[in-house]
Amino acid sequence: MRGLYSIALLVLSNAFMTVAWYGHLRFKDQPALAKWGLPAVILVSWGVAFFEYCLQVPANRLGYNGHGGPFSLVQLKVVQEVITLVVFMAFSAIAFKDQTFRWNHALAALLLVAAVWLVFKK
Repeated sequence: MRGLYSIALLVLSNAFMTVAWYGHLRFKDQPALAKWGLPAVILVSWGVAFFEYCLQVPANRLGYNGHGGPFSLVQLKVVQEVITLVVFMAFSAIAFKDQTFRWNHALAALLLVAAVWLVFKK
């Protein structure tokens, strides 16, 4: 169960981080936000990223086998990276509809799945 909680927290934390990293790129579409300068955007992104850390740290502690979780450090990191890319793909499909998903992106995703399989192989 700790593994599922860890993965759920990683998904949520990555949703916050993706918004912090890329959400400001859509500010130009909002007249009030389009006027914000870089320092204001950085502060907003830091504010959003705070919640990412509030979820990421417990996710890693729950998931890491050194704290009673099911994942080794390497497994935890590879799972987290795949989650990051899946969350990013969902975010970009919703927020950046003008971006195209191509065959090489699909192949890269397949290779990431292979990486997860390899890291869990005994």
